[in-house]
This record gives sequence, C-alpha cells and structure tokens, in this order.
Amino acid sequence: MPEIVLDRVGKTFAGQTQAVENLSITIPDGSFTTLLGPSGCGKTTTLRMIAGLDSPTAGEIRIGDTVVFSMQQGLFLQPAERDLGLVFQSYALWPHLTVAENISFGLELKSLSKKEICERLEQIAQALRIDDLLNRYTNELSGGQQQRVAIARVLVLRPSVLLLDEPLSNLDATLRMEMRAELKRLHRDTNTTIIYVTHDQIEALTMSTHIALMRSGALQQFAPPLEIYEKPCNQFSADFLGSPRINFLDIRVIDDVIVWGDLRLPVPKSLIGSTKKNIKLGLRAEEFFLSRIYVSGSAKGKIITILPTGADWFYQVQTGDQILTIRQNDSTPFDCDEIVYIEARPDSLKLFDELEQALIWRN
Repeated sequence: MPEIVLDRVGKTFAGQTQAVENLSITIPDGSFTTLLGPSGCGKTTTLRMIAGLDSPTAGEIRIGDTVVFSMQQGLFLQPAERDLGLVFQSYALWPHLTVAENISFGLELKSLSKKEICERLEQIAQALRIDDLLNRYTNELSGGQQQRVAIARVLVLRPSVLLLDEPLSNLDATLRMEMRAELKRLHRDTNTTIIYVTHDQIEALTMSTHIALMRSGALQQFAPPLEIYEKPCNQFSADFLGSPRINFLDIRVIDDVIVWGDLRLPVPKSLIGSTKKNIKLGLRAEEFFLSRIYVSGSAKGKIITILPTGADWFYQVQTGDQILTIRQNDSTPFDCDEIVYIEARPDSLKLFDELEQALIWRN
C-alpha cells in the first residue's frame, strides 16, 4: 500500500473562498488516518482532492511514486487512474440488485472471469461477515449491513487506498459502536491505507492510527490520537479533541506556584519568574479529584449538575465565576448542591500562551 503526500495543497472556490490552505502532510503506508475537524474546516474537500473529484488550486499530491496532481506541472490524473476506493455518507447501493450483484458489479465491468469474481466475492463477504446476506436485496438490510455492503463493493476491487467520507453518520449509536470495531478489525486484517473523514472525535480517537486535525482550512496538528489528546500543540487541539471539553483556567504564576483562586499547584522551574501575563491552564475532566474534606491547596466548589453515565459520573462544579466539568468513578457519588473541594493532578498540567493560543509547557 502507498503513502500519500500532500505538499502545500490549497483549494480556493470561486477565486475567493479558501477551503484548504497550504496543507502539507504525509499519510503513512498502511495507516488509518482520520481527517478531523468542525464543519467547514476543509476535511471533505481534502478527501475529494485526494480522490480526484475536486482539483486543487495549489500544490502537489502524490500517491506512492505517482504524482496525481501538480499545479506546477499542470498535471491532473482522473479518479479512475488513481486506484482508490471511495465510500460516501450515502451508500448508493442498487436497490434492484442483490447484495452479491451489488458487490460484483465493478468486477464485471473489469471483464474478470466468473471464477475470479466468485472467489473475490466469497473472500470479501466472509471478511465483512455478510456471506449469509448475498442473496438478499439491499432494502432488506439494516443500516449496518448496508454499510458493510458499500465497503465490500469497494474493497473487492482491491484499491490501494480506501477513502471513507462520514460513512457512519446515518447509523444509530449502537450500530456506530459496532461498525467502529468492524472498521478497525478490517484495517488490521487487510492493512489497507484508509483515509476517514469525520467531525466525531470519538470515532477519530477509537479507530485512527493518525489524526489530521483541521480548522478553517488549515492543519492544526498531525499525530497519533493519544499524542494529540495528551500533548495538544495549541488550545484548539486541546479543546476539540476530548469529551467532555477540556477546562481552561486563567492562572497566575507566583514564585514557584500556579495560582487559580484557592487552587495551588507546583510550577516548573522554567516558568519561575515568567513575564507572561496571559497564561491558561488546561485540565481535562479526569484530571481533577473531588473530596468532601478540605486539603491545603484545594479549591472550594458547589455541585450544580450531575450527569451519570454508568461507569462514570460527570459533575459540573461552580467555583467562583467558573463552572468546571469533572469526571469521577466513585462508588459513592456526590449530591447536587453539595459543597466539595477540588484538587488537580500535578502531573498532567498543560499551559498555554493565551495571546498565541500555543502550548508553552506540559509535564
């Protein structure tokens, strides 16, 4: 499978709307790379440019050793010449054909022998666990089954890269969870290079080997999911990836201590005497502790909302003029309106320069 290189790729619509700007990433061979970001950030446009459905207005795209687009050379390969498989949000299955006929349709266009078509059909149907559905029509299938058929129809052609544009968005929560596991298993079993578009951070975190996090057409960070989660390069990366959202606190650095209200945390020596005036501390919901007992350096708060999810309890805690979201898995939960004391894990601090929005320190 090839690696995919986007070198200073840009896309401008109607000569003025900048959808993607100066995008440079190398998608590793055999990776499951997710293009992640809010609506309108340019992730689908990027996927379409890789597929050849949209022509970039700047830069170069290479798939393996083949240059498929070059603005400088005036080169543009059509989608059929790129050896890619594409699955859209809408599965676009033929309702008058059986599952087997839908999957084998592309093979028949390639004029393969009946024996090879049958062999490939059987192989891909078993891999995607739809071999017992081959004689059914698509309107007799569930959403998850239709999604597998759409993927099988592409994979049976053995493309070098599989492109998926929000394929799970039409499924309910239970099916989405099942299909995340199926797609991850499929990637492991086939080692196919997959590029996946979503705005769902849970999908990105659970399935990806790499995430390209985008905002307003520009790349914010490209790294493995947990690296972005634990070491975000800026406030946007920290805020977008993770559920619930990260808590940002406006702090002061006094001597060798981070101060936020009554909360006290040791500061790295490199920041002692820092002249920075606008520093934000980022702490995720699981990086706090709640207690009914006051401990020196803890902040006092009041629980205003409780959101139980089964294994975890999410609390919104009012302290001063700010509301913190805190995750706990206590067997003895706290009560609404209860007064609690808040501590933070000193080994998980992330400090950001508020003016530049950039990470300046993480322990």
